[in-house]
Amino acid sequence: MTSQQTGAVVKRRQMSVDDYVSGVRAGDRAILARAITLIESRNPAHRSQAQEVLQALLPFSGEARRIGITGVPGVGKSTFIEAFGKMLTGAGHKVAVLAVDPSSNRTGGSILGDKTRMQELGRDPDAYIRPSPSAGTLGGVARATRETMVICEAAGFDHVLVETVGVGQSETVVAEMVDFFLVLMLPGAGDELQGIKKGVLEIADMIAVNKADGDNKSRARRAAAEYRRALEIMKPASPNWQPPVTTCSALGGDGLADILAEIERHRETLTGTGEFQKKRQNQQVRWMWSMVRERLMARFEEDEAVRALVADLEADVAGSRQTASAAADRLLQTFGLSQSPEAG
Repeated sequence: MTSQQTGAVVKRRQMSVDDYVSGVRAGDRAILARAITLIESRNPAHRSQAQEVLQALLPFSGEARRIGITGVPGVGKSTFIEAFGKMLTGAGHKVAVLAVDPSSNRTGGSILGDKTRMQELGRDPDAYIRPSPSAGTLGGVARATRETMVICEAAGFDHVLVETVGVGQSETVVAEMVDFFLVLMLPGAGDELQGIKKGVLEIADMIAVNKADGDNKSRARRAAAEYRRALEIMKPASPNWQPPVTTCSALGGDGLADILAEIERHRETLTGTGEFQKKRQNQQVRWMWSMVRERLMARFEEDEAVRALVADLEADVAGSRQTASAAADRLLQTFGLSQSPEAG
């Protein structure tokens, strides 16, 4: 029986936790994809088995480089990720590319376009590109992405690239789950400084001005100098790391090795001070609390008694017939929670 036929048999039957764990550890792509689909599922019946699978795979995760990548529109993020990923696989590494896209769904989502654009990386046997989970909320997408990261690392991927898609809070969410957060910018300093949120610069571990090729080279250098000045007046995210600013050309491959060298220097620096391990531990604890909030909110929104009141209470609040605080207390009491201390 061929491996393809074996994969088809696996898909047709119910898989046990051991099936998932052994398949992922063996690097079986069909089982890897199925394990990720299991942890992405919002079906309560799947959650128990998903958590067993994750618990069993957890000891085999944690060694990978977790790199978040964001950028302004038109910066060439997909071209960069493909070029950077190909450089890594060419050096003997295994690369997983994940996306955080709160607006995605199973019939669309920009990462499907990314898979089309990243055709070379998609065909690379040492790379794996996964569409953004369709989870309805940013919190749901973040949960699924964090857990997918664990599975990919257990499957032997030593570099996990997490891409932000769209706008909003996705940059902060990705920065919270990675070791190194790279912000890609365009040449043309002044305009781009106006267009990027200050908060994104504050969480950047490095800024790379992409498309530094041809006539853009001098503009890219000027832009880099502008970003350096901007970063100098901001408090860095780490007391042990001043975010470097560089230029690169994903199209030509220039500067990519320098970026990788800075990522390694960042890890060595923060490992030496103990900050790296502390950061990972803090991320795990914040992950736990974010899941508590997510599940409480999901239970609250699914409660039939609460749902029966929502429309009327929203109308009352919108029409100034009831205060927002009183309406919130009514919903929480209906859900079975006592009045908040500050409201009592």
